[in-house]
Amino acid sequence: MQNSLYVALSSQIALEKRLNTTAQNVANMATAGYRAEETKFSALMAQASRGAVAFVGSGDTFISRASGQVSRTDAPLDVAVQGDAWLSVGGPKGPVYTRDGRLSMDATGRLTNLAGQPVLDPGGAPLLLDPQQGPPTIGRDGSIMQGINQVGAIGLFTFDPKAAITRAGPNAVTPSLPARPVQDFTRIGVVQGHLEGSNVNPIMEMTKLITIQRTFESAASMTAQSENSLSDAVKSLGPQG
Repeated sequence: MQNSLYVALSSQIALEKRLNTTAQNVANMATAGYRAEETKFSALMAQASRGAVAFVGSGDTFISRASGQVSRTDAPLDVAVQGDAWLSVGGPKGPVYTRDGRLSMDATGRLTNLAGQPVLDPGGAPLLLDPQQGPPTIGRDGSIMQGINQVGAIGLFTFDPKAAITRAGPNAVTPSLPARPVQDFTRIGVVQGHLEGSNVNPIMEMTKLITIQRTFESAASMTAQSENSLSDAVKSLGPQG
């Protein structure tokens, strides 16, 4: 059996998945609040007639929770989340969570993200401001002040460490376990007039692209060698005229 052929094929399948995730990360290097997608691989052991052969698994993807770089914008409706927490916005099937703090206020005073989804308070309700009162002041705990009146609070939510998170749009996620509203703002909070960028490391991702290309070429070469050896074996062992 041409085990090397199957090993090379499993490697190419894994590399294709890694290439897709890396390309997506590169495409979103400038997306505010974007969380990089990573791939983890495992070796699958297959029992062959002459011993164990290790095949490469296709890989499981996961979303990195590392923070991105925060930059100052001085825009009153830009907020950056500090610590391991997320903003919540209304999605088609319920709340989704994001680190993209580019907010806006429409003509009715509704606070939304750039996609028009309503920003939610700690109780999961949409936030409504007074468009006649001008830009709000946003505190570290998410409290929103217009003049001397508090008109609401931006909800901050944390995920269970055991929760798996999946994408719910370009820069939003959903956890496998219910998110919890933040109560302690000692290490978690929001900063007004700032934005968090993507947590993609450009140099690392470009290095990955080069490595993937070279590794794929090596796997392709192994496949060609396996096919040639099989063809030579068929010719040598075939019927002699």
